[in-house]
Amino acid sequence: MSRIHPARWQTVEQLVDQYCESGQVPAIALQVITGETTCHYRQGRQSVRDDNGTLRDDAIFLVASITKPIVVLGVLKLLEQGELLLNDRVKQYIPEFGCAGKHGITIRHLMTHTSGLPDMLPNNRELRAAQAPLSEFVRQICELTPDEPPGRIVQYQSSGIAILGELIQRITGKSAPQYLQDELFQPLEMHDTSLGVPPAWSEGDAARLERIVEIHVPPELNVEPHWDWNSPYWRGFGAPWGGLFTTPADLGNLVDMLQQQGLALDQRLFSAQTIRQATRDQLPEIPGLSESARQGKGWGLGWQIVNRAKSDYYGDLLSDRAYGHGGATGTVLWIDPQLDAAAIILTTEPQEPHGRYLARLTNAIVAAIEV
Repeated sequence: MSRIHPARWQTVEQLVDQYCESGQVPAIALQVITGETTCHYRQGRQSVRDDNGTLRDDAIFLVASITKPIVVLGVLKLLEQGELLLNDRVKQYIPEFGCAGKHGITIRHLMTHTSGLPDMLPNNRELRAAQAPLSEFVRQICELTPDEPPGRIVQYQSSGIAILGELIQRITGKSAPQYLQDELFQPLEMHDTSLGVPPAWSEGDAARLERIVEIHVPPELNVEPHWDWNSPYWRGFGAPWGGLFTTPADLGNLVDMLQQQGLALDQRLFSAQTIRQATRDQLPEIPGLSESARQGKGWGLGWQIVNRAKSDYYGDLLSDRAYGHGGATGTVLWIDPQLDAAAIILTTEPQEPHGRYLARLTNAIVAAIEV
């Protein structure tokens, strides 16, 4: 059973201190889980603009694309209930999606980033600047022509995850945020987690709003303040591809469920087989996807299969059984069954172009784990 070596863990804490005290990263919160030990550490400030402010113990982070596999888990819950099949065409549930070359796109294609859809809408920035609702994004995605036919390329696509959020609503009659709250967050006791800031936080829970950490928005992103990551618009938007607010402790409950193959708090939330399918590489079984198209890539159902050749988020030391997901706001979650370990690293500094802080932290964390 794995454990964290106390002296080597000091190296992890020193690295966090170095990044935060130098101003390279405004805030970092870690939770590392092994078979015998769980370690927490946090450093930095709650607000980018307050040099003297201290990161709260109960800080809530916008985790960006870590949202994606969680939305996929919501769809997999519907699969377990007999509501859909992975190879169902999306147009069965969203008829207006089945146009402009998207007729053959399946739910599996959306979950594995093999649909051929682009990452974002061509006018993504204009829509955000106009503070368009999510429904307008979905409407325009349904009109898109894919870059390639489904199953031909592996291309990261936030637009496809947006359609999975719409799929949840079409099948259940609930919005994706409400469905995830009912089916995932409440059973997992993720009390400080929400897809988008819910009205209850804004209307009657000002103290919880104060716990949300400010993200550093680099000048080169060139976004307007009224629609950047810290804006009321984006916080309330609830993007299925990147709008989750949560804490390291809440994500730790999710990680425990995944490590326990679907068991959580003495109840079975998912079947073990569902979790196995979600966390193994699905790409070799996508019809029409060539070996060259798969080269250097690995996707389960929503989860990225860690490839040491691409270490932007995951470092160089994780095993070939590891899986996880990163987020553009400077976040990563990974689980390594071979190490019997997992890590949640939440920061407020976008990963690029300022350096691979997440990968370096992961290397130091893995080096502190004894198996």
